[in-house]
Amino acid sequence: MKKLFGRLAASLLALALTTGVATAQSKVTIAVGGGACLCYLPTVLAKQLGEYEKAGVAVELVDLKGGSDALKAVLGGSADVVSGYFDHCVNLAAKKQELQSFVIYDRYPGLVLVVSPSRTSEIKSVKDLAGKKVGVSAPGSSTDFFLKYLLKKNGLDPTSAAVIGVGLGATAVAAMQQGQIDAAVMLDPSVTVLQGSHPDLKILADTRTQKDTLAVFGGEYPGGALYTTTAWINSHEKEVQALTNAIVNTLAWIHSHSPEEIMAKMPEGMVGKDKELYLAALKNTIPMYSETGKMDPKGAEAVLAVFSEGSPEVAKANIDVTKTWTNKYVEQARKTTGTSSK
Repeated sequence: MKKLFGRLAASLLALALTTGVATAQSKVTIAVGGGACLCYLPTVLAKQLGEYEKAGVAVELVDLKGGSDALKAVLGGSADVVSGYFDHCVNLAAKKQELQSFVIYDRYPGLVLVVSPSRTSEIKSVKDLAGKKVGVSAPGSSTDFFLKYLLKKNGLDPTSAAVIGVGLGATAVAAMQQGQIDAAVMLDPSVTVLQGSHPDLKILADTRTQKDTLAVFGGEYPGGALYTTTAWINSHEKEVQALTNAIVNTLAWIHSHSPEEIMAKMPEGMVGKDKELYLAALKNTIPMYSETGKMDPKGAEAVLAVFSEGSPEVAKANIDVTKTWTNKYVEQARKTTGTSSK
């Protein structure tokens, strides 16, 4: 009888402990600015690998059309964190909105300005885009910022092209192939998919590699990051640390596995039917992923410089860009996970 009682007590204790673990998992909703885009792969892969759960947080990923929609979800209270481009933190600082990135997963933005296959003969340079219809993921997204920066850099009015939201995946590829738009700012795998059927695809600007990014911006330019309001960060430090741990571990996993192994972990719907093209795009993209999760302070300054050039509002705002990012949680993650810094 004593043995039976002991076993029952042990079972109840185990149940209490496991229930405690389950309730300890905080729920966090992450709004993603286009989940099929390889620029956001670390956020999705972390879920596929179970890294969020291991870190003690239950994450729901909400897939939206573009970065501006993901940002609206957080500012409107329907999501907690954005998986999107860091430049939104800088842009919103000019409007006195306090946003802060806490882990960077893209060293480069991966944005590519591509000419529609049916317009190759008439569009030879960025200057030829004046008065043309140019696709972006969504108006106000990083793809839109990039287009306006390039127009200004080439001596044009940033509003001289008509901006049309076409998303980042199959909808963007279809819009280009059907000639609904004259050009588009795209990301992989869409660029590589389009090149698969149009090998002579004309590219006007490319930021998928360090060399190309330096040519466009004059410095490294951080892309994808997890960011949210400073108020949420300050009141949810445990969750922020858990999310950071998950992304840092995922980045380490990416850089220690083959492209084929990474692709095998991704949802079938995101890989699509043409696995060879997806794999080719993934191979192009892997160098873009951060190895550390850290923000390069010079990269943040480059983002501010680009926006100051293209936006009078940002130029006049006297922004302290160091307040738009923090490496505190990445540094802690690297201590606890034992990931060596590179």
